[in-house]
Amino acid sequence: MTSVPRAQMILVAGPYRSGTGDDPRRLEANVRAMNEAALVLFRAGHLPVTGEALALPLLETAGSTGPGDTLFQEIFHPVAERLLARCDAVLRIGGPSEGADRMADLALAQGKDVYAGLAAVPAAR
Repeated sequence: MTSVPRAQMILVAGPYRSGTGDDPRRLEANVRAMNEAALVLFRAGHLPVTGEALALPLLETAGSTGPGDTLFQEIFHPVAERLLARCDAVLRIGGPSEGADRMADLALAQGKDVYAGLAAVPAAR
């Protein structure tokens, strides 16, 4: 009998600012793509998380004026790095992204799995 893989906490890492020119509609499209991947992971029995889901409300509360400002630099990537420390794996989605690539590299350095696409993630049911 084949054992079912255990549920994992998986950080979905994809482009946020890359290629957007900081256009709010394009930023939101990138967040939506990560959330859509997260929903697939959830339905496969995992606990998906995104750094954006935690960082963006903090940035708003802190008074950030937009991507790249001082508060963004203080909060955005550090939130993802702290979150990654609690995750079992990373799902890397989307196109070029320095930040998403950094999360994948950090995960590998920490001995965590990095999945290159949704099809690579084993269901946990």
